[in-house]
Amino acid sequence: MSGSSFADATELAGTIKSGKLTCVDAMQAALAACAKRDELGAITYLNPEAGLAAARALDQETSVYPERFARRAFAGVPTIAKDLGGPFPDLPVTAGSRLFARAGKGADSDLARRFRDAGLCAFGLSTSPEFGFSLASEPVIGPICRNPLDPSRTAGGSSGGAAAAVAAGIVPIAHATDAGGSIRVPAACCGLVGLKPTRGTVPAGPSFGNHLGGIASELAVTRSVRDTARMLDVVRGRTRGPFADIAQFPPKTSKLRLGLLAGAGRRYPIAADRAQAVEAAARFLESQGSELLSLHWDEVESAVEASARAFGDIISVNIAGLIDDLKLDMHAAETMTQAFIMRGRAMPATVLWSSLNGAVKASRILWEIFNKVDVIVMPMLASAPPPIGSFPTDHSDTDLHLERMTSLAPLASLANISGFPAITLPFGEDTQGLPLPVQMMAPMGEDKLLLQLASALEAEQRWQHRYPIAGFPA
Repeated sequence: MSGSSFADATELAGTIKSGKLTCVDAMQAALAACAKRDELGAITYLNPEAGLAAARALDQETSVYPERFARRAFAGVPTIAKDLGGPFPDLPVTAGSRLFARAGKGADSDLARRFRDAGLCAFGLSTSPEFGFSLASEPVIGPICRNPLDPSRTAGGSSGGAAAAVAAGIVPIAHATDAGGSIRVPAACCGLVGLKPTRGTVPAGPSFGNHLGGIASELAVTRSVRDTARMLDVVRGRTRGPFADIAQFPPKTSKLRLGLLAGAGRRYPIAADRAQAVEAAARFLESQGSELLSLHWDEVESAVEASARAFGDIISVNIAGLIDDLKLDMHAAETMTQAFIMRGRAMPATVLWSSLNGAVKASRILWEIFNKVDVIVMPMLASAPPPIGSFPTDHSDTDLHLERMTSLAPLASLANISGFPAITLPFGEDTQGLPLPVQMMAPMGEDKLLLQLASALEAEQRWQHRYPIAGFPA
């Protein structure tokens, strides 16, 4: 990977380590890019002083502890945290809501410490929809986040601000979370790489913890597979939470069996160009030595519906519990959020129990598929990123809102409900120059297998980033 338009966080860190660029230089370039691309609405909160202080400390480390600095995977690379998820110090989170004041210094978390240990310098928060309840990042409190590839379209959600900032080159890598596709959908909208790791691989505590019953994972959106792989390596592993380390399976030595799911379901059609890109990716991997088997939508359709239902019920109960526990005034929230709160409060335990049982059955369906294939290759989005305003939150029809999200990304919540890892990356572009994303899913613990396959697809260079990273090359 070379050249400014293809640079990633790994290459920027290498430039800094070589002495061609200081950490402060990189931070100042990122801050300047924030101001220049303000119209994208990617950043909801800035703390330049915190970012510059972190950069200065690392620049001092280069002379005092050069070996320590050299070991940091992303030494001096500017980044942003998400306004939702594991907190970062000096970056007070509001979850995109008027219910929380942007005050105080912000808490710390295991994940934030691992970002810092990797050498990443956080200086702001990326835009997220209120409580992450949308596949667009357009909170009423603002800003409206736009896709750098086409500002009339969404950058996705709920990590839309993170994806917009990375695609626009403001930063090369950004913190992101995924409870129902929120890493993968924005990555797919903006031509990036997004991995939802195996459940429990990445620490999510102490305060973000188990808010969503284990369906949420945290990692990043990136410009390259190698950045995603390196990010997973530096943040994964045992934490103080309820999950142990995920065992690493030995490399596959026999021929990989790929299950191709590219057609259209009865309820959720997939645009022809999206389906063709998925098939092209699978055929390419077949040409590299994998065995290709066809899967049919009727094998997963009930799992898709059960996952979507469980996702909707879990987020409803979660937000109702959060509002009640903190004794917040729900009337300060957006209309759609209020509706989810009321839905959660009114939900009988038997209904939630039924949804959770459905989630278990959905996981079982996937395990049965993984008895005959090692990886499923399938669509990430059913269509191109929709226009701004496609997910309005000024109404109270939660079923309609959930249906709109499932229609855009029908296979997204499968990985969250099951806990399996899933990755998306672009494999070509459509007639409008927008990315054609591919999604791959594997059994628990097979994150590195997904990264291996994604790296092979990326090497085909069917997608090129449109914007260079701020400050690179020096």
